[in-house]
Amino acid sequence: MRKISVEQIRNAVAVLCWEACYSLPKDIVEGFHKARETEQSPLGQSILDQLIENAQLAAKEDRPYCHDTGLTVVFAEVGQDVYIEGGDFETSIHEGIRKGYKEGYLRNSIVGDPLLRKNTNDNTPGVIHTKIVSGDQIKLTVLPKGGGSENMSAMKFLLPGEGVEGVKKFVLDTIEAAGGRACPPIVVGVGIGGNFDKVTEIAKEAILREIGDHHPEEHIAQLEKELIEDINKTGIGPQGLGGTNTALWVAAETYGCHITALPVAVNIQCHAARKKSCVI
Repeated sequence: MRKISVEQIRNAVAVLCWEACYSLPKDIVEGFHKARETEQSPLGQSILDQLIENAQLAAKEDRPYCHDTGLTVVFAEVGQDVYIEGGDFETSIHEGIRKGYKEGYLRNSIVGDPLLRKNTNDNTPGVIHTKIVSGDQIKLTVLPKGGGSENMSAMKFLLPGEGVEGVKKFVLDTIEAAGGRACPPIVVGVGIGGNFDKVTEIAKEAILREIGDHHPEEHIAQLEKELIEDINKTGIGPQGLGGTNTALWVAAETYGCHITALPVAVNIQCHAARKKSCVI
């Protein structure tokens, strides 16, 4: 049994918060460059040039890449041979968010009550997804999720007979309805299967996959390839102003489901596709 203190967890989450908001992942920046090479719209090319410059400046000057530093989503993989000492696990994550957003000078975007709309002024609460895994380590991944792209995400129960074509239609309908409001070029996470709550969870997990990392099942990988091709044919383009690069990547995850159901969820991530991980 390995002991890990809540202080270690709190401090790790705090650092991940500001690092995620300052520096875009390498695969996303490379995705901008690749999109710039293939973009056919002059305006789209100009926008991609600005995104590349913005990413460089944010990382160099330790400043947020985007003013919307998001609702903080934390994925925690906790080894079953870990003993957490000194306090409560989830409380330590919320404390880490509070510390990270204050010390990193990040915007507080969370209201405590969704109807009364009073800002909590520390960006808590975050949303925590915890898995118990083998081993004696804790892996933490912080995903600051911007409001615009999250608002344009969607979930639907299809009839099983609608199959893969129904899935593709729902994904494309969702992307076309989002248009420029999701701040493209986007990363698209698709969840297929599970139930009402599971399908949205795996759609969120899908956006953590790096660009170029296809699903191991060939038929799902083929679906990913077809979807990104179809999405980029919509003409929405960078920032919704027209072009051939609406999406940088599409990743799909699946889960077993009831014989009567075919749940599908689309979680859209804007071009500020921020994520940062560490292992304690």
